[in-house]
Amino acid sequence: MRSELQQLCERYVIAKQTVKGQFGFESTHIYPICANVFCAKGILPDAEQLAACKKLLKAETGSFSNFRGNLLAPITCMLAAGGNPEARLAQAQEHYALLKAKFHGSPYLALTAFLLADMGTSARWEDVAARGRGIYLRMKREHPVLTSAEDSLYAVFMAFSEKSDDELIAEMEECYARLKLRFASSNNVQAASHVLCLAPGTPEAKTARMETLYDAILAAGGKYGKTYELPTLAALSILDAEIPTLVTDLLDVDTFLEQQKGYGVLGMDRKTRMMHAAMLVTDEYSTRQNQAEGIAFRTPANPSPQTALETAALAGTLAMLAAQQAAACAAMSAAAASSLAGT
Repeated sequence: MRSELQQLCERYVIAKQTVKGQFGFESTHIYPICANVFCAKGILPDAEQLAACKKLLKAETGSFSNFRGNLLAPITCMLAAGGNPEARLAQAQEHYALLKAKFHGSPYLALTAFLLADMGTSARWEDVAARGRGIYLRMKREHPVLTSAEDSLYAVFMAFSEKSDDELIAEMEECYARLKLRFASSNNVQAASHVLCLAPGTPEAKTARMETLYDAILAAGGKYGKTYELPTLAALSILDAEIPTLVTDLLDVDTFLEQQKGYGVLGMDRKTRMMHAAMLVTDEYSTRQNQAEGIAFRTPANPSPQTALETAALAGTLAMLAAQQAAACAAMSAAAASSLAGT
């Protein structure tokens, strides 16, 4: 494995354990996403800073706030990974109120508000929220069943685009149609098409590259998932690197993770592990690309794969947890019904 990737992987393991030490009862799927917040910035979390930010978040939001729940750990990590957490949290709450005037409140909207807050101040936020709502309604018109609160995040990010709404929707739809021929999970194909829409290039070229990358992973002996993992694969595919090189790095990181606690035989499955490997490879390439171009931070108007990855990873994890919770509720309801039927 390349030394840069090796160092990043080692920081990831440390970051994951540090976060787990502060959030001991979260879903195991939350810790990798939280660790990635720090890996993307090239820093390690500080336990005391995490504790202080968690205390701040709890003090400034209510028990049923959309900034809490499944977002408590990720937003705490975002606060701890940047400077001036008090001001950034206050700004995120202001953005949330602005967005909530256009969208229904949800954890995805809270996440969107926080990502916007990390971009600094702008007089455009109200216009962005209004345009994002229009794009969201267009998404829902095309896919009334598939489109949900999760897509509000992507819609707001697309509102920064210089493309017209018609162009954005046409590109999303073409990406969706092409990917749907290959992948069956409609909701995750839609999310992947949103990630690709944030990147330059034609729908034909972007979807073809994503499929080529998927095939190359399989040909090299890897196993990549076809559901919640797809948006992260889309982010990996828009990196400016040769596919054979990406696959080599991806499998190297996957081999490293297999030896770590939480993975392997008794840990997360192979497909999830490969998705986390893709997350780390995207971090390393994006950071290197930004440094080469002298860019400290990219906005949605000038996105990088890292921007797309952060959006996809957080939104995808929330969607997965929501699906798990819904399945658990359905199972409990079925068990209760069965019990009542037997009495």
